[in-house]
Amino acid sequence: MTERVHILRHAGTILVGQLAVMAFGITDTIVAARYADTALASLSVGSATYISVHVALMGIVQALLPIWAELQGAKKYTEVGRSVRQALYIVLLTSIIGMAVLLHPTTLLNWAQVPVHLQLEVHDYLAVIAFGLPASLLFRLFGTLNQGLGKPRAVTLVQVVGLMCKIPLSILLVLGLPDIFEPMGLVGCAWATLVVNIAMVVFALVLLRAQDYYKPYAFWRRMEAPDLSVLWQFLKLGIPSGLAIGVEVTSFTLMALFIARLGVVASASHQITASMAALLYMVPLSLSIACSARVSYWLGANQFGRARKALRDGLTLVVVFASVLSLLLVLFQKEVVLFYTQSAAVAQLAALLLYWLAWYQLADALQVFCVFALRSYRITLFPLLTYAVTLWGVGLAGGYVVSYGLVQFEGLDWLQTNSPITFWQTSTFALVLTALALFPVLWIHAYRKVR
Repeated sequence: MTERVHILRHAGTILVGQLAVMAFGITDTIVAARYADTALASLSVGSATYISVHVALMGIVQALLPIWAELQGAKKYTEVGRSVRQALYIVLLTSIIGMAVLLHPTTLLNWAQVPVHLQLEVHDYLAVIAFGLPASLLFRLFGTLNQGLGKPRAVTLVQVVGLMCKIPLSILLVLGLPDIFEPMGLVGCAWATLVVNIAMVVFALVLLRAQDYYKPYAFWRRMEAPDLSVLWQFLKLGIPSGLAIGVEVTSFTLMALFIARLGVVASASHQITASMAALLYMVPLSLSIACSARVSYWLGANQFGRARKALRDGLTLVVVFASVLSLLLVLFQKEVVLFYTQSAAVAQLAALLLYWLAWYQLADALQVFCVFALRSYRITLFPLLTYAVTLWGVGLAGGYVVSYGLVQFEGLDWLQTNSPITFWQTSTFALVLTALALFPVLWIHAYRKVR
């Protein structure tokens, strides 16, 4: 089997699972839109807040993938099991931090000037979904482990089953049943997510216990005391990676908080575009995860030439798939919008945003590949610094000052004020700069003779 085929098979399995998870958010978006425009606008703010916290903490856990892939390549199976048990301490720490933030979001919402009439519903949403965070992070640990070992099928199986439970549960809780069950509105989405996250963790534990494949790793040995040297290694790799993902995601999700000031139509149309952006992102993300696991595997086996071959093949696949997706998005832009909403005003604005999304996701695909590949070479601080300058400085801050008319640029009349379009324009430019900064660093480290 060639490296390209191996990456494609691995990525395809991951993609199915990632799409199942993304369908959680798409389901909530569609159901909330059917309930009320205000529910959709509140979901935009609530999900942005949750994702900002969750993905940053999840990034700390997911950054451990190269460690487990290298141990797998070196055939140190029991060391994998011990490493995973130590990682449980990381999950405990991140869960405490995340729940504390989600249960007290008032300061963040006020800082972002989210309208008061939306804040109550957002508070209720976050108060419920916060208690599902530990389960979500535990499942991310299970997912990262299997991806690092090159066996993502178990993860995908659990994610698909979770989606089959999530869809009817969200519909039931949000919309209710006439004369049987009263609709809960937006908070029903949160309750559905909480229940499904817990069920997925239980399913994952059953698989870990029952499947023969996991026996060589001895996961179920007695829990060791915290090993500070191991935990320090985890944190050195995980904290910069988690912060980088936090910057990346907040540069994306804080747009929702800023755009909320522009009204319900702007916020709802942005939510549709953001939902599609997250969906398209899953393709290059899956390819990047698969490539990173493969590169790390060969580095652990001291096969540096094969690691570089996997890197080249992964990049080729990312470029091809991202280009095709951008083209399809432009060709079927009207159909995508009408799938989400029946509101003429929301559909008109969302259609314009999708054109910019086509360019946005192409640049996003290139930069996420670089970030994941750099982790295999233990390069995590430089992507963090790059993200802070480009995504926060150029994309988010640039969109804010232009959209709200704080700065006027001569000759750039196409940058609109008081419009969510501006945020997507500046964010696209920021991602292009990010890819241009990260790509040379990746290639320099990958082609060093001595690792």
